Amino acid sequence: MAAKAQTHTHVLAIVGVHSICFNYEALITRDNKGEIPLDIARRSGACAEIIGLLSLTPEEARSLGGNGMRRMYAPVAYWKDEMLTWIRSRSWADCHKFINEHDDELVREVLKYNNSNLFQNIACNSQVYTDSLMFLALRMIHRHPLSLTTKNDQGNTTLQFAVSTQFNACRESKTSSASPPSKSPAPPSPPSSSNPSPPSTTISTAPTTPSASSSST
Repeated sequence: MAAKAQTHTHVLAIVGVHSICFNYEALITRDNKGEIPLDIARRSGACAEIIGLLSLTPEEARSLGGNGMRRMYAPVAYWKDEMLTWIRSRSWADCHKFINEHDDELVREVLKYNNSNLFQNIACNSQVYTDSLMFLALRMIHRHPLSLTTKNDQGNTTLQFAVSTQFNACRESKTSSASPPSKSPAPPSPPSSSNPSPPSTTISTAPTTPSASSSST
């Protein structure tokens, strides 16, 4: 990995963290040329994020633990998992707090990660309407409009999850999931309590539940 890490990606970052978690001593293990991973990364022109990760000592890595390293060196994967936990427990206030306290670039990358998995999970956990839920959905669409049309590994869109009888999302959630991505709604205030009719889109089979693709260690 150290020799092939010239271009940073969020997946590369979490793979690096997981690799260290499985074997902390690998950070100081030398190959047949006498080089440790950090030496190889520097010689190969690895990205700054991987060089920073490989600069840890085994003791520092153990002290940080898996969550600490993920939050520091793979923040997109870390916050995606945190958001997924809040969504599945319907802790909408925690999701809003994350968006409020972090810059738009990080929030956008978290929402894009793993084929917009978070927005698909909103559709699977939105059976009961609340203003907070709908405002969250609008904020997520506003920051990443393409989440409306992105498909998971099985080819399902968020709308297909929302209208599926397996999840039976509330009418408002179905409507938000059907909004055209070219018209990204700005969320200046929570939506009203009006109940628009759901779209008529139907699917013949229930979509597969979106995978968590958890990066937890």
